[in-house]
Amino acid sequence: MKRPTALIGSAIFLVIAPGTLAVYIPWVFTRWRIAPPLLGFNAFRILGALMIAAGLPVLIDSAARFAIQGLGTPIIVAPPQRLVVTGLYRYLRNPMYVAVSLLIFGQALLFASTSLLEYGIIIWLAFFAFVLLYEEPTLRRKFGEEYRLYCARVPRWIPRLRPVDPHP
Repeated sequence: MKRPTALIGSAIFLVIAPGTLAVYIPWVFTRWRIAPPLLGFNAFRILGALMIAAGLPVLIDSAARFAIQGLGTPIIVAPPQRLVVTGLYRYLRNPMYVAVSLLIFGQALLFASTSLLEYGIIIWLAFFAFVLLYEEPTLRRKFGEEYRLYCARVPRWIPRLRPVDPHP
């Protein structure tokens, strides 16, 4: 796949998948109206805003890397041709899923929505199951030893404090 096509595909993916999961559905739950803070704790709002501010650039950067470096998209039918192990992928293996989760949980805290918190838990569990049952086995088959070494050095969900050199 050529980079321009991959960039367009990744942009479409961002609008459809994360756009639905982390923008439209949270809007359905909250209508983006701020309720009284959860547990009466205003700091949750600040934490929620910080989570949103952190999640959005991570999501955009991750999708862009799939297109620019991986020559593919996050879409299953047009996956990257190369294993992406640069940028935030040097700190954790799944920054895109973490970013979407940050956006959902951030909105739940900002808008004080327990139903959105519950939705976020369901989405994260779905991500976890998808990664374990489909994504990791598929990447192991496609990229072999390169992916096995990457998995041994980079955690799945919680970022490393220091980045891993993608080409040791």
